[in-house]
Amino acid sequence: MSTLYMGVDQSSIASYVLFSGDPWRVEVVKSYLENPKKVAFMREFNTYTGSYKGVNITVTSTGIGAPSAAIAMEEMYESGMEVAVRMGTAMSMLDGTLGDFLIPLAAMRREGTSQTYVDLSYPAVADIDLVNAMNETVSVMGKNYINGLNCTLDGFYSNMHDSKFSMEWGSDMSGTFEEMRRLGVAGIDMESSCMLTLGRLMGVKTCILTMVTVLENLKDTLKGQERIDAEDLLCRTALEGIFHYHNIREKEGGTIL
Repeated sequence: MSTLYMGVDQSSIASYVLFSGDPWRVEVVKSYLENPKKVAFMREFNTYTGSYKGVNITVTSTGIGAPSAAIAMEEMYESGMEVAVRMGTAMSMLDGTLGDFLIPLAAMRREGTSQTYVDLSYPAVADIDLVNAMNETVSVMGKNYINGLNCTLDGFYSNMHDSKFSMEWGSDMSGTFEEMRRLGVAGIDMESSCMLTLGRLMGVKTCILTMVTVLENLKDTLKGQERIDAEDLLCRTALEGIFHYHNIREKEGGTIL
């Protein structure tokens, strides 16, 4: 029986699942898969299963924010997911990091969805073996990575970027960024802490691979062809990272098919 929102089941989903916020980024990943099969495109969830260098991988989208990311984690777990990699973009608090990879070791849980599962004292921590595999892959690709702390927030226009309404309302984003710098947070996004928390609760090995495409409050951004090339590199790196992790597990006798 197919799941409620994503239309997936155990026969259509691989043990390795790659999550993209953007449904159209899934199409880029699909172009690198061998024999990709469309599973479903329902609501914000665009899903394919194929193989990459002989490793079966499902790629799906979550849309923006923790609530839909939690639905994706739930329904992929129901369908047999064992390894989860969030592939997306992040806002960096560090100048000079546009185009770098942010692979957080852990995340602050400032979104509300994970709090419906478990108390805030429960940490949102990435699987260290997956993190190391992604670090090594990024280095092979000739790029820089940061293993800093992440912070996941619910409000883009209320916490992360000025809007017409936020300025009319008198909201001040500077407090958010000042606090993040004081706490040593490297990047901000809207999904990671929820996915890390759920992955840990589910016993699913989970990590976050994000590309820095904007700096705080969008004071600088990747644009045009540079952004397109960065997104393509993100997709290729995520697939290579899963392939590398799979090979490590094979050598250790813990193969996931």
